[in-house]
Amino acid sequence: MTPETPPPPPSLQVSGLAYAYPDGHQALFGVDLTVPRGERLALLGPNGAGKTTLVLHLNGILTPGAGSVTVAGLPVTGRHLAEVRRRVGIVFQDPDDQLFMPTVREDVAFGPAASGLRGEDLAARVREALERVGMEAYADRPPHHLSFGQRRRVAVATVLASHPEILVLDEPSSNLDPAARRELADLVRSLDVTVLMVTHDLPYALELCPRSVILGGGVIAADGPTRKLLCDTALMAAHRLELPFGFDPRSVPAPSA
Repeated sequence: MTPETPPPPPSLQVSGLAYAYPDGHQALFGVDLTVPRGERLALLGPNGAGKTTLVLHLNGILTPGAGSVTVAGLPVTGRHLAEVRRRVGIVFQDPDDQLFMPTVREDVAFGPAASGLRGEDLAARVREALERVGMEAYADRPPHHLSFGQRRRVAVATVLASHPEILVLDEPSSNLDPAARRELADLVRSLDVTVLMVTHDLPYALELCPRSVILGGGVIAADGPTRKLLCDTALMAAHRLELPFGFDPRSVPAPSA
């Protein structure tokens, strides 16, 4: 008999993660979270819940005080950090914090070039990433000449160019007009990567993420289907999460995986 191929490790495995800042503030108190490959997960919670602290552990910017983090089976530790940082791409809330080169092409090339890609291989990787986000016609434009929504798509391309395992989106819908918001949602749905979306935009989380976790007080307070969590009025109130006036999550079809 041919031995069965073992399933791939989850994109993200967080076990017992605890962290205190140097001033003594305890931000995480033992977080356990598993995210299978290809899942789109929303990370919800009020300001100060620990969302950013958790994200900063995914690529080794912060080091756990206790517990562990693995990305695609790789521990987020010293000798693996370069590969982990390639596999975990973070798209910041403000694309101007991410785009710093003279042209769009150079911004998208920066990550793969830093990993050693050169020549036509690098050029092909840049073309692929820009085509993926619909920005290939803007390759030679200065990023600051683009609209906010266009800059956000270029910021996504800078991450996709490194072929990440996990795409982390920090407040992806903020400051987008309705058309740009829809275009970004279509893009996210089309990607064959694991998506972790940190957001206060609860309708956007419902639209894009079949599963959500609510972080509160440094622990995971709830983990389940996004629509089910958003319909739990007591849970929402306990964690200072509010839906827009008149928005009924039961009226929106559940997002497809």
